[in-house]
Amino acid sequence: MKSFNPKYQSVFSILLSMLLTVTFFNIGFTQTTGKIAGEVCDAETGEPLAGANVLIIGTLLGASVDMEGTFFILNVPPGLYTISIEMVGYETKKIENLQVSVNRTAYIRTDLKSGVLEGSVIIVEAEKITTKKDQTSSIRTISANNIAVLPIESVKSVVAMQAGVVNGHFRGGRSNEVMYLIDGLPVNDAFSGEGSTVVIETESVQDLEVITGTFNAEYGRAMSGMVNQVTKDGGSTIQTSASVGFGNYYTGHDNIFLGLKNSEINRNMDYKFQVSGPVFSDRLTFLINGRYQDNKNHLNGINRFEVDDYSDYYSDDPNEWIIQNSGNNSYISMNYVKETSLLGKLTYRWFDNIKTSFFYNRNDNEFKSYQHAWKYNPSGQPYSDQVTDLVYFSLNHTISNSAFYEAKVSYINNYEGYYVHKNPYDADYVSSLFIRNAGETGFYTGGQSNSHMEKRQVDFNAKFDFNWQISNNHLIKSGLLYTQHDMKNNFMLVLPDTSLTDEQQGEFIINENGKRNYYNYSPNIYPDLMSSDVYHAKPVEFAAYIQDKMEWEDLVINLGIRYDYFDPKTVYPSNRRNPANQLSFYSKDENGSYIEDEDGNLIIDPSRMSTYPKASTKYQLSPRLGLAYQLGKIAVLHFSYGHFFQMPPMNELYRHKSFIVDLTSDYATIMGNAELKAQKTVKYELGVWMELMSNMGLEVALYYNDIYKLLSTKVISTYNQIEYGLYTNKDYGNSRGLEIKFDYRAAAFQSNLNYTLAYTRGSADNPQMTYDRLGNSQDPISKLIPMSWDQRHTLNLTLGYHKSSYGISLTGYYNSGTPYTWEPIDTNPLYNLNLLPNNAQKPETYSVDLYAYYKLELSEDLDTKLKLSVYNLLDRLNAASVYSTTGQPYNRIIQEGELYQQHSNFNDYNDRVENPGMYSAPRLVKLGLEVSL
Repeated sequence: MKSFNPKYQSVFSILLSMLLTVTFFNIGFTQTTGKIAGEVCDAETGEPLAGANVLIIGTLLGASVDMEGTFFILNVPPGLYTISIEMVGYETKKIENLQVSVNRTAYIRTDLKSGVLEGSVIIVEAEKITTKKDQTSSIRTISANNIAVLPIESVKSVVAMQAGVVNGHFRGGRSNEVMYLIDGLPVNDAFSGEGSTVVIETESVQDLEVITGTFNAEYGRAMSGMVNQVTKDGGSTIQTSASVGFGNYYTGHDNIFLGLKNSEINRNMDYKFQVSGPVFSDRLTFLINGRYQDNKNHLNGINRFEVDDYSDYYSDDPNEWIIQNSGNNSYISMNYVKETSLLGKLTYRWFDNIKTSFFYNRNDNEFKSYQHAWKYNPSGQPYSDQVTDLVYFSLNHTISNSAFYEAKVSYINNYEGYYVHKNPYDADYVSSLFIRNAGETGFYTGGQSNSHMEKRQVDFNAKFDFNWQISNNHLIKSGLLYTQHDMKNNFMLVLPDTSLTDEQQGEFIINENGKRNYYNYSPNIYPDLMSSDVYHAKPVEFAAYIQDKMEWEDLVINLGIRYDYFDPKTVYPSNRRNPANQLSFYSKDENGSYIEDEDGNLIIDPSRMSTYPKASTKYQLSPRLGLAYQLGKIAVLHFSYGHFFQMPPMNELYRHKSFIVDLTSDYATIMGNAELKAQKTVKYELGVWMELMSNMGLEVALYYNDIYKLLSTKVISTYNQIEYGLYTNKDYGNSRGLEIKFDYRAAAFQSNLNYTLAYTRGSADNPQMTYDRLGNSQDPISKLIPMSWDQRHTLNLTLGYHKSSYGISLTGYYNSGTPYTWEPIDTNPLYNLNLLPNNAQKPETYSVDLYAYYKLELSEDLDTKLKLSVYNLLDRLNAASVYSTTGQPYNRIIQEGELYQQHSNFNDYNDRVENPGMYSAPRLVKLGLEVSL
């Protein structure tokens, strides 16, 4: 296992490189602030109150009402505000709980009464419609206050609760079609395109913006959705909190989840701290957040065998078996997670109109994913290793009351590994001859995985946003974004010295512990083997957009266009039938005789050989349109349309960059393609938001997506008739559905409901499906089929009751089940039929999570909070995966001939089938204590 020894780069050198670079690249996108606008008039006459002052309490922001009675305040950080509206001779009105969200406008329409007693203050609550008027598509904005009372522990869990999100898929798209941002900066995994390389804790998030619908031109590099996490700044007072949490699984299914003990209350440990506040003055503030988790989780293995145990159960005669099991039979976690996160942010206001921020975040994670075959030899299972550093510097400058810009530069260094030992030459690697008996016992009785993967992604981003309110009705936004990737992929197998013969590799002696010592074995890696995938690529991405937000009394229109550019910065083989020139062909004359040069050497036939031209650049133009029309004071109707482009994952461009094909067998090689084009989605949405009654809102949206040029794999035949795969743009899909979001708040009670009705069809649900079917001699798919994530009904309901000193939240989840491919056994009459994939449905799932807290005030400055979290409160056994013959987990049809294959003295055949990893986690109870100053 790894030892935690982080090597931090010099902050000074990183900052210096950023500042030098921003001189040359003053470019980028997506802001992290919002806007307040509105009208102020005389309550009696309805005349505009020109000159009235609008102030945001607790800030230096404000505006004066113009001659038309309107005002606007730009560049407002997200949060909950109180607005004060004042004018000489009139009452003062304060509007409380006005929510400002990222890239949104909060509207205020109010009037003031004249001739009232001087100093009179009227306090009113902000109307719900103030934050909905400009919503031109499905945007969910979850504030820090809302996140704090949910029974969740990660931003990912909050995203998963939103309508339109099904198992990580946004509105039917593939899971790698979502862009993840932190303070407007992209943080996606470029290799797979799936998920974020950077994780920040929920306590650091001020505003979480989740867009499942059509998004504006400022957003790109995604076809399905956007997730923007806006981080907090330090406040004007010192605030400190620290907490410890410890949890364990209490389940009635201990016959499935082995090795769980009720007394092990510290099975999952969680430590957090956060400090924020000013440094010397309010102009310089800081935020520091840290978390360490050591979670053994719920899936154990049994240490029966060690990696250097040699057993042989091959013979039908048990007397001939060789049995060696030197393990201590203890339980060892096979899906543990160790996570460390550290975030620091400095914000300095040089002047009232200039703010800079320096941000640093580090994630250091180690984890295992349960693999059933290693159940009795858990030390042979590989683990995953991930270390990510994110640094950014930002400058926010308000030029005038009507214009501001924001410039940012960022640096991401992400390392991922997958191995038993990080050093491929580690002496603890053992010969692959110890890996035996998976066929006889169903499990590895020795040995270890020889997969060894290391990849590193270094991204530099430079971005610039400019916002200009050219009139009360037009807000122009424009920006540029530049990204330089530096990607290194090293996947290899740890192998013995390939110069040795099989006989030499098999030579051994018995050591003093009675174990085999293959004395000729030494671990090696070979980058040039067909089993390896090694490449280094430096692609470049660039984008620009311009957008006009047109705002009138009852109508808001977002109209924009976006330009995306991609340069793969590599070459490709000109002849795919001989991509690495492994086959040699010589020119012949018209009589069929070989042609020689003047020295008597045969002349190569260039028509059947590859050259390596530079891969072409790709660019797209994406129009975006969204409009919102206010229906009185209680409803907003919206419509949106747009084109969205996204390059396929980088790994599919550069995979097997050596272009070498395995010429010994068909369907053994899949090659990347630097000539891949951008995938495209055309999205349509129609929706309405209604305020059914005070503090009760209902939002309904209908959507349809056409998805073109999806990543696929086509078959190429070499000149010697060997077939291999090449990534291409061929697949198609579409999705349609209905989303419902309901929320209600009454004093301390609150409820939220999210429901998704979805239909998702396509020609293939993963890029290799068609290729794999051809390799298995199956007919190609001739019609659109349900995708494997095509879940018809997805629903969650949260009920909460929260007072100042105590509170409780319950969230229930219901999922109607996703498709799987049912496959009849060979004795079934349907066995020879060509059944399409995803022809049956998995069982439905449901669960309930609970979060409760109670606050104790120990002194004027010291508070404690007792916290209780229960996940899967009902201890429901939910299927995570199923067997293709039964559609059930933990149970499949076993034929008599299979039972005869079982050779074991420690288990039976059912042990192979009864895989606890096919169920989601049982009931987890977690207690916590938080102290805050």
